[in-house]
Amino acid sequence: DNLEETDKLASQIKEIAVNTPGTIDVDISREKSRPELWVNVDRAKASQLGLNVSGIGDTLRASFYGQQAGKYRIHGDEYDIFVRLNSSSRISIDDPNATHVRLPDGRLVRVDNVAEVHTAFGPVQIDRKDQTRVVNVRGDVYGRALGDVVKDIKEKIQKLTIPSGIEVVMAGQAEDIRTSFFWMELALAVGIALVYMVMASQFESLIDPFVVMFSVPFAFTGVFWALKLFGYHISVVIFIGLLVLVGTVVNNAIVLVDYINILRARGQPLSIAIPNAGKTRLRPVLMTALTTIIALVPMAFKRGQGAEVWNPLGMTIMSGLLVSTLVTLVLVPVVYSFFKHRKTE
Repeated sequence: DNLEETDKLASQIKEIAVNTPGTIDVDISREKSRPELWVNVDRAKASQLGLNVSGIGDTLRASFYGQQAGKYRIHGDEYDIFVRLNSSSRISIDDPNATHVRLPDGRLVRVDNVAEVHTAFGPVQIDRKDQTRVVNVRGDVYGRALGDVVKDIKEKIQKLTIPSGIEVVMAGQAEDIRTSFFWMELALAVGIALVYMVMASQFESLIDPFVVMFSVPFAFTGVFWALKLFGYHISVVIFIGLLVLVGTVVNNAIVLVDYINILRARGQPLSIAIPNAGKTRLRPVLMTALTTIIALVPMAFKRGQGAEVWNPLGMTIMSGLLVSTLVTLVLVPVVYSFFKHRKTE
């Protein structure tokens, strides 16, 4: 609650934000302090004279600033009626203790008999969140990813000496994105689990779905390499692309693994069923993947309005599908053979 310490820390953070590339229009929510009157009432003396704190405060305010007496309405318009002393009768900011307060019996006493009044500087406005005083250092991001800017600012703030009782928290859009990422990560995990469960029920096996899911992490690896290559950053749109990818990349692996199982059920040994399935399903797998990838090219490389949304989404699905297709044709048969050999042993 120390205003001076929070103001000082807010100024330091503002300087950090201003000097961080990608930030614009950085300011502090708490305006500069302005002069004000502080009244320390001696409650015991005031009570003896029949005065209260609010009455003394109202008298000082009326003597210095004036007081609203009512409203005046005419022709549908409403105006405030404000009453104040003329300039010669108003109390001086240099000697506020010269003000007189009227007692209940009508007598007047100087305010310095029951209170101490002095001038000081205080904030124009005090913001609170959850009953705690807060100071907001606000700004916009331009030309850089929000996550990169927040990361740079956090690293610099960690080097500051933060007084006890004061906490620095990233809020605003950064907090919204962090919350969105949490729910998207949860949705991605649930999606992967559901895909596995559906395949397990259809294959009636726990190993075959695992072999099929083996292409998913490699698809994600392809996505991250593509994002790094083209300069994209992790966003909610990319998480949506990953969710779509989870249900897409397993299709080719399902076709291949299912056909291997069919050939083995017909009596072919494992060493023959795997290459035969690869030869037979090579063309369908490639046709399915290539047609989808080619269809996504306009989305991944479009220009103009909306490109900042559609480009990462198209690149995510396209790159993940490309890598997963290669994994399906090369590594999935190897993994399938490995687990089936272990099961036989």
